[in-house]
Amino acid sequence: MNGIDTVLCVMDPTFMMGSMGVITGEKITRAFEYATENAMPIVVCTAAGGARMQEGILSLMQMAKTSGAVKRHSDAGNLYITVLTDPTTGGVTASFAMEGDIILAEPDCLVAFAGPRVIEQTIRQKLPKDFQTSEFVLQKGFVDSVVSRNNLKSTLVKLLKLHGYSGEEA
Repeated sequence: MNGIDTVLCVMDPTFMMGSMGVITGEKITRAFEYATENAMPIVVCTAAGGARMQEGILSLMQMAKTSGAVKRHSDAGNLYITVLTDPTTGGVTASFAMEGDIILAEPDCLVAFAGPRVIEQTIRQKLPKDFQTSEFVLQKGFVDSVVSRNNLKSTLVKLLKLHGYSGEEA
């Protein structure tokens, strides 16, 4: 990214709404392992409908697996930046999406564990209109900044440089 060696993961919401199954968990984990072994920062752009329930417990285990890889990357002193895109929900939100050292979100994206209908049925209350938008979770302190896609690359490069990464490093 502008000459800075960076591992980049981008989730694809076009297949089963980007739900996290065994293969997704394995690929995310391997990306973190590569970044850890090579002392590189990692940027993960999330877009997910949560864990893939069709895979049962194997899908749910990906939350622990990816979180473990994030922890090892962090323990090695490396930077992890999350970019939340629309939507980022369920098990992805409950695991690696919200574990970044820096969490960015695109404007007006849905950031949630459970959907508003499920929450309203559970708590028997009407939720605020903007509940679970990136701006709402920013206001509540769950994300560090809301950044539009056309400003994303320059923001990421500034953050990488701020944390000591440069294009000259191997």
